[in-house]
Amino acid sequence: MAASKKAAESTLYHLSSKGIWKTFRDAVVVNPEISTGLPLPNHHRYPPPGSRPEKYSTPATKASDPAQNPYWKRDVRRVYPQLSVVTQSELSGLLIEHSTPASVAAPGEGAEKAEVPVETKEVDLTDAIVSVTKSNKVYTEARLPPAPPNPHPRWVPTKSEDAPHTPYSYWPMSLYH
Repeated sequence: MAASKKAAESTLYHLSSKGIWKTFRDAVVVNPEISTGLPLPNHHRYPPPGSRPEKYSTPATKASDPAQNPYWKRDVRRVYPQLSVVTQSELSGLLIEHSTPASVAAPGEGAEKAEVPVETKEVDLTDAIVSVTKSNKVYTEARLPPAPPNPHPRWVPTKSEDAPHTPYSYWPMSLYH
């Protein structure tokens, strides 16, 4: 009975050295029977890369059409923030329009009646602010305006109760928090 091979053939699916490099490898390598690890390209990749006759062509998209894709739309280096301007008359109109709660139509009436926004006359901004604050109190003592954020507030020392000490100590410890 012949012993059957249990290990895979090391040179069957991998490249092997030839000539002087085989002799060098056999002399230097600890186990010359081990595989080089380089697969045979024509054996593992069928069809081999580069052997196909047709060439790849990129599918046409809207971005590949130069007429619909100008450079200034693609140039991300010059995407500066756009200036937004709101005039005082527009701001006063917005303040007056949004100061009253919007009325919601009943479920059955919504289909027949479509509410059209009412054109407002131009009002001075100060008059708009006065009229909005008269109708409903914006700020009260319970509801104060927002304070600007302060990431590093200043420490204001306040004196705490003194630490225990003898009645006639020369330098009693004072505690602040």
